[in-house]
Amino acid sequence: MYDLIVIGAGPGGYVAAVRAAQLGMSVAVIEKDQPGGVCLNWGCIPSKNLIHQAESFHALAEMEAVGVGIDRSTLDYAAVQSRSREVVATLTSGVAGLLKRNKVELVSGVARIAGIGQVCVSGDSSERELATKNILVATGSRPMQVPGFECDEERVLSSTGILAMRELPESLVILGAGAIGCEFAYVMNSFGVKVTLVEALEHILPTEDFETCAVLERCFQRNGIDVHTSTRAVNLVRDGDAITVNLEGVGGNEIQVTADRVLVVFGRVPNTAGLGLEEAGVETDDRGYVPVRHYCQTVVEGIYAIGDITRTPALAHVASTEGEIAVEHMAGLSPAHKAVDPDVVPSAIYCEPQVAGFGLREDRAIAEGITVKKSIFAYPGAGKTIAVGKPDGLVKVLCDPQSDEILGAHIVGYNATELLHELLLGKTAELLPEDIGGMMHAHPTISEALMEAMKGINGQPIHA
Repeated sequence: MYDLIVIGAGPGGYVAAVRAAQLGMSVAVIEKDQPGGVCLNWGCIPSKNLIHQAESFHALAEMEAVGVGIDRSTLDYAAVQSRSREVVATLTSGVAGLLKRNKVELVSGVARIAGIGQVCVSGDSSERELATKNILVATGSRPMQVPGFECDEERVLSSTGILAMRELPESLVILGAGAIGCEFAYVMNSFGVKVTLVEALEHILPTEDFETCAVLERCFQRNGIDVHTSTRAVNLVRDGDAITVNLEGVGGNEIQVTADRVLVVFGRVPNTAGLGLEEAGVETDDRGYVPVRHYCQTVVEGIYAIGDITRTPALAHVASTEGEIAVEHMAGLSPAHKAVDPDVVPSAIYCEPQVAGFGLREDRAIAEGITVKKSIFAYPGAGKTIAVGKPDGLVKVLCDPQSDEILGAHIVGYNATELLHELLLGKTAELLPEDIGGMMHAHPTISEALMEAMKGINGQPIHA
């Protein structure tokens, strides 16, 4: 009898298991693939390695500008892809070691909830049933398949397929300009692929601030990426070695784009089918998500759900935090929070320039009639951005007009995903703009842009 069985060893599941073990619980984690889940194996980690290599390759042009001759035509993309898989192998073995060191049993197989406190595990040739006091479901999500745009992973690719690709196409159409679409647009463009990026909504990265996204879109276009927003993909036609995508733009304008490959990233769907949830009394909604209450509890006592299978933001760090909340509740502790607060969830998109943010967005404030004080500080006002050749960017802060409470912050620019956390700490610690704006920042640093943006809330920026 275990105290906890975790189904899924992704960033939610393995973190929950380790935290539970720290609290003295006996824990098993069931995983049908490799430890680390989609994030580590076919998502966050390999894509970030590709982005890093793309940045290095793209930066070679800067060396050419100072007279260093470099033959970039010798790029071996198979070696680039292999390097990303080496990074994955290192980290998956690290997760397995982490579980082992914390005395968490890693069980290989497919899990199904057989009843209250019962989990059945099917392996290659056997089946076993495990008993437990608590079950935590952390099975993540998979790419959405849309009729007419099904992925064959050869010419029509999902996010998994493009990470497995070992040869660069000459041209690529990306359907969906969310985080995944924008990151791969940057990677492929940096390696010399002709990229067309298509988004049905008004701007790329539709869940991010519109002014930060405008900066990114200008950078994409300047680098040769064709961006089509407010444009819907009607269908695609396979024609020999090429694929033609038929688009419908503003006012019904018809557009045809032909390319060697198409990346379809319309979204993701939860992995809840076949888990035995309904049989155990846990209903899912019309899209397969699991409704949860405080502390990530389902309607059935002793069964918890976290991460992408719930309707909280589908981010690895959200799943990890939810895992800790859930197991601390199981252990009889009083977690600091009953659930993840969406207003302090950081978002991070790792193309160049990077985009990051948290909390209230201006479009939502306008739509809901929320009055805010706004400060925008452009990157070039911080001298370091000019010195390192990264002037594209801005810092945007929204505050309450009466109390000056930080309501949201959004950054586009070099190192935005790292810089954001100073402002997020200010939000969670209930600091005021003058606390951050009045704090001495080293010069020259890009973080001076944060200081200036905070000074700007009350009209006192020095370098605006």
